[in-house]
Amino acid sequence: MTSAETAPPPPMRLRELVFGAACAAAVRAAARLGVADALDDTPMTAEDLAAAVKTEPKPLRRLLRALSCYDVFEERQDGTFAHTGMSRLLREDDPNSLRAIALWCTEPWTWDAWPRLDEAVRTGDNVVEGLYGKEFFTYLNEDAPESADVFNRAMTRSSEQSAREVAALLDLSGAKSVADIGGGQGHVVACLLDKYPSMRGSLLDLPRVVENALPRLREGGDLADRARIVPGDVRDAIPVQADVYIIKNILEWDDESTSRTLRNVVEAGGPGTRVVVIENLVDDTPSMRFSTAMDLLLLLNVGGAKHTTDSMVGRLTAAGLKVGDISPVNPYLHAFDCHVPA
Repeated sequence: MTSAETAPPPPMRLRELVFGAACAAAVRAAARLGVADALDDTPMTAEDLAAAVKTEPKPLRRLLRALSCYDVFEERQDGTFAHTGMSRLLREDDPNSLRAIALWCTEPWTWDAWPRLDEAVRTGDNVVEGLYGKEFFTYLNEDAPESADVFNRAMTRSSEQSAREVAALLDLSGAKSVADIGGGQGHVVACLLDKYPSMRGSLLDLPRVVENALPRLREGGDLADRARIVPGDVRDAIPVQADVYIIKNILEWDDESTSRTLRNVVEAGGPGTRVVVIENLVDDTPSMRFSTAMDLLLLLNVGGAKHTTDSMVGRLTAAGLKVGDISPVNPYLHAFDCHVPA
């Protein structure tokens, strides 16, 4: 570990930063090769690991040595390699696995888009449409289905992990119904229905998304009698009424789409409705490097943005919501507890 006393001087630090792509590529390579899955609790030599993942030993040793510089794997004095807290997160079976996220953030399209960041900064527009001639998610689904699958797996795993924390944070006592707006497969609403056995819940998202809603919420599932699955575009309308609306990690589009969604929620809920908005922030968070990087990636692919506390409050207020408590959900998510004034 480095400290203020042992950190490299500015010239070397900048050299390390401009080689940041090498680190990202190394993490991606390890994830795709399944190195973390092959390595268990017992340290292994590069030769044994290479045999397990079907690579050449010498290049694999070079990959592992590079990753060890960032505490992803540990190179021991006897030449073997062992797990670290970070390398275990690349295992598919780890309950907190970030393997899918690591792959998503290093998909082939990202290597096309990052070199054009200066263009995006100059214009304020995404660069993906210029690269591929179509809107980002249209491109993914039509031309890069493997990348679309990585995206879906990454979002699913992320939702699984954060949904439990959201449900633990929120006190919905007294509410009879909750709606998960743009809620993907429904992890948040499922966790809330588990927490409140008498509550009813709705899941609203695009048709192709809710087709893959959690089996628990669909016909035959243990929550099906209290769950309603509604296909639709939240930017067009919110055809769901509820006591509480949850909006998690979707207000990252262009300003107009974000404003339309919030106005639709206010109109659907009416006076007195509670609205909880959950987002990453690019200020007041211990995960600034992660959040600001995701903010730039959103600029590149959809022309969207992560929010500061002030910008989020401004958008919520402009939509007609009164903002109450702002609470951390975890190191990278904040919840804005709002209501529609009477």
